[in-house]
Amino acid sequence: MNQQVKTEFTSYQKMVMLVLALLQFVIVLDFMIIAPIGDLLIKTLDISTKQFGFVVSSYAFSAAISGIAIAGFADKFDRKKMLLVFFSGFIVGTLLCSLATSYMEILSARIITGIFAGVTGSTILTIIADIFPANMRGRVMGVVQMGFGFSQVIGIPLGLFIATRFDWHSTFISIVVVTVFIWFAIAFVFKPITEHLQYQSDKNAFAHLWHTLKNKDYQIGFMATTFLTIGGFILMPFSTIFLVNNVHIANEHLPIIFLTTGLSSLVVMPVVGKLSDKYDRFRIFMFAGIVASFMTIIYTHLTVTPLWIMVIFNMVFFATIMSRMSPAMALNSMVPKPEDRGAYMSISSSLQQTAGGLGSIVAGLIVYQASETSPLEHFDILGYVTVAVFIMCIYLVRQVDLSLKARPTPILGRAH
Repeated sequence: MNQQVKTEFTSYQKMVMLVLALLQFVIVLDFMIIAPIGDLLIKTLDISTKQFGFVVSSYAFSAAISGIAIAGFADKFDRKKMLLVFFSGFIVGTLLCSLATSYMEILSARIITGIFAGVTGSTILTIIADIFPANMRGRVMGVVQMGFGFSQVIGIPLGLFIATRFDWHSTFISIVVVTVFIWFAIAFVFKPITEHLQYQSDKNAFAHLWHTLKNKDYQIGFMATTFLTIGGFILMPFSTIFLVNNVHIANEHLPIIFLTTGLSSLVVMPVVGKLSDKYDRFRIFMFAGIVASFMTIIYTHLTVTPLWIMVIFNMVFFATIMSRMSPAMALNSMVPKPEDRGAYMSISSSLQQTAGGLGSIVAGLIVYQASETSPLEHFDILGYVTVAVFIMCIYLVRQVDLSLKARPTPILGRAH
């Protein structure tokens, strides 16, 4: 019962939060950096927008496959050891990206990176659910999701600077250097995370996977996670190309866009996280989703726009999109039982990556660019598709919320 009323973080929990936020930073940066350097990569490697869509989606699909493959085993090992092993593979994959000189090489490198990134990402969420009680997870998710903000404030502008002053290969080398330091932080800061092992039954890995997949309550969470990801990332791969060729934002001004957008995320995410632990999480999610829908329609219809207006708009737009994440992920972390968390989070991560990959492919099929410098066409249609996904996501998260509230056993925390 003490856990139910606990509201203050221990020093160890604060350290874990910091390391997980840094880990989330590099995972997000490695995935997101492809979009900002997309224009440079397309021209350097002489690839089409469709091929670029496959470079983005290959990472997502490989992460999805690895997530399903490991799901049955995810609750059988110490979470810390599992994180270190898969994060090591992620580092190797990113290093291979830095060495790529052709379309097939960058495609292969992104596949390898994705295989390990998917499991690393799901393990982050599993560790949060293991270490932090439900009534604290909104704040934890807010802090960890600040990794997205930091990737835009520090990572993407710096990565763009390095890519434009040197080349895009150097951007991936920089990410590798940072990831090595984080690996050692995990090794020395984290304690073994093995409490979930006491709940294990005698089910083998495949039986455990099937048991998790067929749970109807879990299936609602899986669907909500899928649409949450599609809505959050379907515009991302082509946003830079849109800004450069339609809105006429110069390449050298892109770091300003990403820097200010990231700053707004850093301010908004902790606030939303605190609100998620204090008030009804679904209502916060629904409000953010409705506002994001209106902003999406405006964004995808923009024409030539002054830089200062674009900066302000982008800050508000992406703050609303990211505000959906903390309450939704806090709710999602409460869906699985302790003995199923690893499998549930692995499957969720796999579905997220699949959704992101499908979103990238769909986006690539919808939009069209006649030449490297031509305006990106049909981006407005992509906006309407995004809004439809937002609406479906609101419905699905509502079902998760109702399912949690209907449980006979009280849920830890003040609000859900």
